[in-house]
Amino acid sequence: MNESELDRALAEAFDGSEAERRVVVRQALDLAASGKAERDRGIELTVEEVVTQLNDAPDGSVASRWNWWLGALEVAYGGYEPFQVRRYSTEE
Repeated sequence: MNESELDRALAEAFDGSEAERRVVVRQALDLAASGKAERDRGIELTVEEVVTQLNDAPDGSVASRWNWWLGALEVAYGGYEPFQVRRYSTEE
């Protein structure tokens, strides 16, 4: 997954500060690198897949949408809590 492509796609699709988006991108890259989502779901974690999944989340910022999706994966498969956004700096 390409970091700058994901950042750009998230900025275009969802509300949220740059700092918030940066931590979601970092978590998504870590999740992709772990291979967990692909093993559990049988689908490669791509920029398009992340945007599609976050579009299904209830309205909210990019971090709240990310956490909603990761919460669903946690319930379904377990082991996704470490990839959720706990907090981020609001300073740019």
